[in-house]
Amino acid sequence: MIKKILVSQPKPSNDKSPYYDIASKFGVEMVFRPFIKVEGLSAKDFRAQRVNLLDYTAVVFTSRHAIDHYFTLAKELRVAIPEDMKYFCVTETISLYIQKYVQYRKRKVFYGTTGKIEDLLPTMVKHKNEKYLVPMSDVHNDSVTLLLDSKKLKHHECVMYRTVSNDLTEEEIKAFDYDMLIFFSPAGIESLIKNFPNFQQGDIAIATFGPATAQSAKAAGLRLDIEAPSEKYPSMTGALQHYLLEKQG
Repeated sequence: MIKKILVSQPKPSNDKSPYYDIASKFGVEMVFRPFIKVEGLSAKDFRAQRVNLLDYTAVVFTSRHAIDHYFTLAKELRVAIPEDMKYFCVTETISLYIQKYVQYRKRKVFYGTTGKIEDLLPTMVKHKNEKYLVPMSDVHNDSVTLLLDSKKLKHHECVMYRTVSNDLTEEEIKAFDYDMLIFFSPAGIESLIKNFPNFQQGDIAIATFGPATAQSAKAAGLRLDIEAPSEKYPSMTGALQHYLLEKQG
């Protein structure tokens, strides 16, 4: 019987989250506790990449983390970002976040609608003479590099922030009494094993979102009870509701 579920994500910002609907419908307790956190690189670590922020005329932002750490590093390095810098963001929401750091004119900020960098490419190609800097996490693949190369754009990717384990406190470890754990990244699985080196799954159900997370869980010897997304259940909440309906009616 599932009574207490740990969701390894930050607590939803409003009460309309589907997780709360599930908690009410099935009488389960949802606890939101991220297993990972994002940390910015120090100025010293960033300098080791030999990247000069002022060598670039445009910046590509794929997340608010990227914006935070770009402007934080600029401040630490005492670099004044020129007013005519152009910003290319994967969504309008991310583009609006730039206002936290600078006042911008609309003509210098461009954004896509799908959240994918592919959607930004046509706009970037229109500005093919720009030199693009792409701040990234330490966990990334070559997909962005290959995309920009395919359009012969001048660009450089650099690491500005990293994903690290968000260790549990001694009290949290002692009180670890969950019936189900939900993970959204391989780093979350790594954090579980780091916090519990002798973790015994037993009757604890484990749910993963994304193929990389599922693969990481299996590699750690864990039994997967829910794998999302699937054709029938594209969201974790949809897959979770189906699982609880089958198990608990």
